[in-house]
Amino acid sequence: MATSPRLPEPVAEPRYRGRFAPSPTGPLHFGSLVAAVGSYLDARAQGGEWLVRIEDVDEPRTVPGAADGILRTLEAFGFAWDGEVVVQSRRLDLYHAALSRLQLDGKVYPCACSRSEIAAVRTRASVDGGLLYPGTCRNGLGDGKAARAWRLRVPDHDFRFFDRVQGESRQNLEREVGDFVLLRADGQYAYQLAVVVDDALQGVNAVVRGVDLLDSTARQMWLQQCLDLPTPTYAHLPVVVNAAGEKLSKQTRAAAVDPAQGSVQVAAALRFLGHPPPTELQDAPLADLWRWAIGAWSITRVPAVRGIFPGG
Repeated sequence: MATSPRLPEPVAEPRYRGRFAPSPTGPLHFGSLVAAVGSYLDARAQGGEWLVRIEDVDEPRTVPGAADGILRTLEAFGFAWDGEVVVQSRRLDLYHAALSRLQLDGKVYPCACSRSEIAAVRTRASVDGGLLYPGTCRNGLGDGKAARAWRLRVPDHDFRFFDRVQGESRQNLEREVGDFVLLRADGQYAYQLAVVVDDALQGVNAVVRGVDLLDSTARQMWLQQCLDLPTPTYAHLPVVVNAAGEKLSKQTRAAAVDPAQGSVQVAAALRFLGHPPPTELQDAPLADLWRWAIGAWSITRVPAVRGIFPGG
């Protein structure tokens, strides 16, 4: 009888351990700086560890040289991380082991549907803007159909959790998301699988990230349960939006932050997060600004909203 492959044991880490996990799709912009500042301060204010992980599992979106540029920019802004930088593209064997276990446990199934086929039978949108999967392949592939992807079965169940910034949250995966992809048709492992495996194996027990990922949290909690992995605490920071209300990103042509304006940019990120520095620190050396910020940090002061336009 086949046995499920085993992942390495998750790191047991009672001490606070957080992380910043940028995707190398371009240079670090102000929105990413805000996320880095929030996660860094929440860890350091509690005497915890802060890890950096490069989330390049989505190879088609990865820009050559962007990862190194992000790390150099973080260093120039005075961030100091603990341990080595983990790079997802070097950990594909771990994601394969996790998927293999789910396959043997019968928790995932092959899917032959293309996006156009899903769109033809489903018009209802999921919480993240895609089409809610109708479960076409849940009970097996149709005649002559070949697997394109692997999907995780989700329950008709309300996942409830307390977000340290946004408050109570609830999501029904079956009604709001549908069975979701873990291995894509192009052979790429999905973000949801990679992030769950990495957080557990790195001992991350406190996740601080942008609120654009709030709607992914229930999926990740379910996947953690399916793999018998621990669930960290979550805090979703407001994201920076432009004048049109769009999240700053490469797609919205967000400008790269300039490390030469280190104190100015970090002070702006602190104001965004509800921690305006004293007037005398506005132009202080970065080390002094960080020292004040670590002492002043309280997650309760972060605005419990989804997006803020800094110029508004």
